Amino acid sequence: MEKRKTWGQYWFVIQQLTAREVKRKYARSALGVLWSVLHPLLSMGVLSLIFSHMFRRSIENYPLYYLTGYLLWQAFTGATNGSITTLADNRALLLKVKFPMELFILTRSYTALINLGYSLVAYGVMLAVFRIPLGWPAVFLLPIVGCLFLFSLGISYALSAAYVFFGDVKHLYSVVLTLWMYCSALFYPVDQLSGPVRAVVEANPLYLFIRCLRGAMLEARPVLWQELALMFLWGIGVYGAGHGIFRACREKILQKL
Repeated sequence: MEKRKTWGQYWFVIQQLTAREVKRKYARSALGVLWSVLHPLLSMGVLSLIFSHMFRRSIENYPLYYLTGYLLWQAFTGATNGSITTLADNRALLLKVKFPMELFILTRSYTALINLGYSLVAYGVMLAVFRIPLGWPAVFLLPIVGCLFLFSLGISYALSAAYVFFGDVKHLYSVVLTLWMYCSALFYPVDQLSGPVRAVVEANPLYLFIRCLRGAMLEARPVLWQELALMFLWGIGVYGAGHGIFRACREKILQKL
C-alpha cells in the first residue's frame, strides 16, 4: 500500500513537471501547442517540394512517407536532446527534494511523448487528405511508440549522466544526430542504396521503428513478430544499459552537482 502511494506521488510529480515543461516551451509562442501540429506539416511541405519529384517513381505518397518517419524522429530527438541538460537545469530542485533523479529525465521523455500525441493529430488529417485507409495493422502504432520510448529513455539516461561530467556531450551529440538522421531513411528510399551503406541503414534501430510504422500505417501491412521482438529487444536493451550507467554514476552525479 505504501509503495503504491509512493508511485502515485511520483506520477503526480511527473505530471506537474511535464506541464511546466510544456508551458515553458511555448511560453513566448502565440500559437502554443499548435506548433506541435504545424511543425511536422511545415517540415513535410518543405521536404516534399525538394524531393517529391526526385522520388515520385519509387515512393508513393511521398509527403506521408516522409511525415511518418519524421514524427518518430522528432519524438526521439525531442526526448534525448531535452534530457541531456535536465539534471543541470534542475540542480537547485534536485538538491532540495528527495525525489529520484530519474523523475526529471522521465519528465523530458514524457514531454516528447505528449508532443508526439499532438503531432499525430496532424498526421491523422494528412492520412485523410491523401485518402489512406487505416487498416487493423494501425494498432501496431502503440507497441512501436512504446519500444521507441524505452529506447529513447535509455539513451537519455546515459546522456544526462555524461553531460554532468563532460559538457561538450551536448555538442558532440548534435553531430551524431546529423549522421544518425541520414542513416534513418527519413526522406529517401532504402532500395536505392547498396553495399555497406545499405547495411548500415538497415542495422539502424530507428530505421526499424520507422520502416515498421510506414508499413502498418501506409500499406496496412502487419508488423512481423520477428520485427516486434527485435524492436522490444532494442528498447529494453538500450533502456537497461542506459539506466545501469545512470545508477552506477548516481553518487558521483550528486557530488558533481
